[in-house]
Amino acid sequence: MVKLYALSTCPHCKKAKQFLDDKKVDYQVVDVDLAKGREQKEALEEVERLTGRKSFPVIVINEIVVQGYKPEEIEGALDSET
Repeated sequence: MVKLYALSTCPHCKKAKQFLDDKKVDYQVVDVDLAKGREQKEALEEVERLTGRKSFPVIVINEIVVQGYKPEEIEGALDSET
């Protein structure tokens, strides 16, 4: 299971989405800035719980958390998934 927490206007988040798309990864995306009310609050709390701060993108691959757009780390986490 791959989950991406992103902001719709964030260039690094767009790169992360493109990277996952290029790798044909099945993932769930949460555009936190487009979420409303409770959903947005919960997403922000989850990002802060995972990383200790509110910065994006955050990619969760199984138990591995990659903060920021770091292709090598994302690739490594994806490799460990299989």
